[in-house]
Amino acid sequence: MDTATDNRVPVTVLTGFLGAGKTTLLNRVLTENHGKRIAVIENEFGEVGVDQDLVIGADEEVFEMNNGCICCTVRGDLIRILGSLMKRRDKFDYILLETTGMADPGPVAQTFFMDDEMQQKLELDAIVTVVDAGHVDQHIDDSDEVREQIAFADVLLLNKVDLVDEEKLAGLEGRIRNMNAAAKIYRTKDAAVEMESILGVGGFDLDRALDLDPKFMEPEYPFEWSGVYDLQPGTYELVVGEGPDPSMGVVLLPVAGDSSEALEAVRENAVLAFSGEERVLAAGDGLPAGGRLNRLELGTEERRFPVPVEESGLYALFTEHCPEEFGAGLRGAAGEVPPVRAVEYKPDHEHDEEVTSVGITVPGDLDPDRLNAWLGDLLANKGPDIFRMKGILSIRGEEERFVFQGVHMLFDGRPDRPWGEEERSNTLIFIGRNLDRDELNEGFRGCLA
Repeated sequence: MDTATDNRVPVTVLTGFLGAGKTTLLNRVLTENHGKRIAVIENEFGEVGVDQDLVIGADEEVFEMNNGCICCTVRGDLIRILGSLMKRRDKFDYILLETTGMADPGPVAQTFFMDDEMQQKLELDAIVTVVDAGHVDQHIDDSDEVREQIAFADVLLLNKVDLVDEEKLAGLEGRIRNMNAAAKIYRTKDAAVEMESILGVGGFDLDRALDLDPKFMEPEYPFEWSGVYDLQPGTYELVVGEGPDPSMGVVLLPVAGDSSEALEAVRENAVLAFSGEERVLAAGDGLPAGGRLNRLELGTEERRFPVPVEESGLYALFTEHCPEEFGAGLRGAAGEVPPVRAVEYKPDHEHDEEVTSVGITVPGDLDPDRLNAWLGDLLANKGPDIFRMKGILSIRGEEERFVFQGVHMLFDGRPDRPWGEEERSNTLIFIGRNLDRDELNEGFRGCLA
């Protein structure tokens, strides 16, 4: 091993489709006596964050990101959190990164190879994928995410083996081995596995990742195009025609020269900007240069956005979509201004757009009889479309919080710590296909005492 990298912090990426048992495994890691001080980063696909409350007995600090899929625009947040963590390097010696169930682990792994600072300080130890033996066959044929999670795994936990018979289990394991012959497979119930099987295994193999995806080292970006312009002081206009979307995100940044290093630096700054707070611009609003995402509203016929330039130099424009999709271009007093350099990027992967999340946060107590009746009817009629549900509930007459998790028609819940002085409220999330937001909200509110 290169002695320059001996002190890098190992990182395990924990992935698996919705409801496979990732949080259960995470709880085991945090409660086992393995001698490691672990920092946890969580990312949930949903509108409200509940995973931090579902992680039991965690003395470790848990960082939760619930503003998107970690393999898309949250990459900037991940880089920021990892950078912040490394300032407290003496507080931990291992990082566990739990992704959303909708994440493709490939772009997550890229972070540790494409960002120079991360590569020097962190080492991707392994991708551990949890597979739900009872339900994966409902998703493996029509979900790219499920197949990618299996294909990129260094360690696979075939979990919930108690829910299927040996014949089905053997067939499923055989199919998984055909998809990923190099991974170690462990059959588990309640994600029970020896810690040395998933931590410190040194299992991630970059060469194998490149065999799976020859473009693995071509990172996915939250933008599809960038152009570098040589501009003089004055006012230009970004003119945008009709396109497939009612808005488009753009970032304009000054570039410190035309070297490959300068262009790489400005590209990474754009990644961070696309994951940060956005500013909405209506037609006629100025588009300034700076590290902030600008959301262009394109609902009017006049779609011109002034671009004031105070100092001459190179400026890089990053656009969420390719300009030709919108007939977009930069214009000056003498007409259209062509870029001196333009790059198209590998487009972001796309999730199943039918898969959405509905988050509900309601104060007050729930009537247990109404809640049981509503949940029973919901799971009986909508269970196949509900991939995942979880939450924290306040039950009338009970002093403890009630935490629950569910997958399709399966439901499991238990009392948790007392409410104490904390305000009693209910927070839950549904993730699935064809979810009716109004119906779910109305049904749940009907359970209030």
